[in-house]
Amino acid sequence: MIDIRRSAERGGGDFGWLKTQHSFSFDTYHDPRFMGFRSLRVINEDWVQAGHGFPLHPHRDMEIITYVLDGAIEHQDSMGNGSIIRPGDGQRMSAGTGVRHSEANASKTEAAHLLQIWILPDRRGHEPGYEQKAFPEAEKRGRLRLIASPNGADGSVTIHQDARLYVSLLQPGQEVKHELGKGRYAWLQVARGAVELNGKSLTQGDGAAISDEQQLIVKATKDAEVLLFDLR
Repeated sequence: MIDIRRSAERGGGDFGWLKTQHSFSFDTYHDPRFMGFRSLRVINEDWVQAGHGFPLHPHRDMEIITYVLDGAIEHQDSMGNGSIIRPGDGQRMSAGTGVRHSEANASKTEAAHLLQIWILPDRRGHEPGYEQKAFPEAEKRGRLRLIASPNGADGSVTIHQDARLYVSLLQPGQEVKHELGKGRYAWLQVARGAVELNGKSLTQGDGAAISDEQQLIVKATKDAEVLLFDLR
């Protein structure tokens, strides 16, 4: 079964310095039909204006992944980490027993476009942690590149959950296939362009909750960038 969450149906708003769209309930946006999917709790698509960002704030017991589409994001946290996250990077912060962090547009002139992803951990009380790696564009073209996993497979960043995040860049007509194991679920998020998922059309900002499917075929109808979550 494939249940499509259309981009136009998402919550969020335009706050001047920030335009945001929420696939699932978040902050003041609440929809009991969309509280998350399996361990996937948040997918926020954010456009942050130059010179602005999210000030220092706390988190705990959450695996947080920042995926930048355009521009660059400057990260600071109470663990002493400071970095610039650019398109193609895989970055995760395990909030664990508690951490404070800020995320700001690293540019004073250009807007930044990103996806903020939260995944529930396998248990409470992990030690906070941070990890960031670069995944070259060539490794994602025409294939599913693993960028986050529970065991750091294939050079991915490590998260505290039985979930895997793949990214793919596809040209029109290109397709990728993914086999779902028994008892596994998936979520597909279209970050750019347009694709067909097992024959169903999705465009930029659309997501799809997938259950009781053995094979997923993602075929681009326009130049596309997609994120695929394989979930327990």
